[in-house]
Amino acid sequence: MPNPDVNLYLVGFMGTGKTTVGRAVAQKLGFQLLDSDHEIERRKQKPVAQIFAEEGEVAFRVLEREFIEAGHPPRQQVVACGGGLIVPPGMLEMLQAKGVVMCLHASLDTILRRTQGNRNRPLLNVDDPGERIRTLFAQREPIYKRAGTTILTDGRQLTDIVSHVLRAYRREAEEWTKARLHGNAGE
Repeated sequence: MPNPDVNLYLVGFMGTGKTTVGRAVAQKLGFQLLDSDHEIERRKQKPVAQIFAEEGEVAFRVLEREFIEAGHPPRQQVVACGGGLIVPPGMLEMLQAKGVVMCLHASLDTILRRTQGNRNRPLLNVDDPGERIRTLFAQREPIYKRAGTTILTDGRQLTDIVSHVLRAYRREAEEWTKARLHGNAGE
């Protein structure tokens, strides 16, 4: 079976490897990688941290919604989504209507280690970034669990993670396409 052309959306908490894994998966599929944060930065011509500082988180979430609604091609994209992109009501369902959604997951210890000292993450520009991560993780975990196949990235080689994502993507893309065909057959 040839590669499907359905978009793949990688979601999950910051530091789980969405961009790194997405880049490798996109290359294997012959797709383009889009990082939602980078696309927003490019369009606004300023870094996410500056958008947060000047316009606030709510305005940033509006920009994420606009990107998902109409800011990227409908096929052959791997989209590495910002960690909070699926948190607002309706965003997860919007992604699921546009393609296959997979959640990358890592332990809190791994996330803390991977994000330690990173000042490009505006939600971590607080006195106790570790506590902020634990709080956000606890708030977001139920949403991530609803996001579809979860792939652990702790202590695994990138090649192993990419192979797992590709296997799951091919299976789910076929199911997604069949569901859309059957869902539209009666119209």
